[in-house]
Amino acid sequence: MGNRLVYSPVGILLMLVFAFLLFVVVGFLFLDLARTAFTKIGFSWGQALFVLLASLFGSSINIPVTNLECSTPLVRERYVRAFGIAYRVPVVDIVSCHTLLAVNVGGAVIPSLISVALIYRFPEALNYTLAGIAFVAILTNRVARPVKGLGIVTPALLPPLSAALAAILLVYAGGAPHDLIFIIAYVGGTLGTLIGADVLNLNKIRDLGAPVASIGGAGTFDGVFLSGLIAVLLL
Repeated sequence: MGNRLVYSPVGILLMLVFAFLLFVVVGFLFLDLARTAFTKIGFSWGQALFVLLASLFGSSINIPVTNLECSTPLVRERYVRAFGIAYRVPVVDIVSCHTLLAVNVGGAVIPSLISVALIYRFPEALNYTLAGIAFVAILTNRVARPVKGLGIVTPALLPPLSAALAAILLVYAGGAPHDLIFIIAYVGGTLGTLIGADVLNLNKIRDLGAPVASIGGAGTFDGVFLSGLIAVLLL
């Protein structure tokens, strides 16, 4: 008699429990790291929790801005299953298409409002944060690449690394007060990424063939939201 595969319900249950626990641990770790970052820029734990929840909720909200006519055919992704495996099959519509340009609340609006609030609260940081924003925007824009059917993508760690570097240079070589280093890093990472990756590439959106192009579109875990937090944690 040939070998038979035996699946243990207990083993599957343990795997599910382990996966759930891993998800919980990673979630709490992310919350703790985010709390640490927000605390460094002057937020209390309650304020940090409110911002995180607002960003999580806002990540599902996209505010429509305008409807652009595509310069290339619309690229859609379809999945075909065979023998239990899903294969991604790109499909190109040969008819004209339109791309909806939107702004994500959790991934762009909330981080931008926080950055503006920090500049208002620390007006002495204005010139330094502008320099940090320009530094990050230039570097991010140089490596940002349009991906058809998806949007504008950048290497995940470049914006926060460049924001942290800008803050260090401005404090230790540019004469910025040391207590502003976290403010410069957060604002530079957030607005620099937003401007360099998204705003400066608006002219390329028509060429993407995507049904929706959302600024800050991946929501809470988008590069705009995370760049500022990671930059602060790197310092």
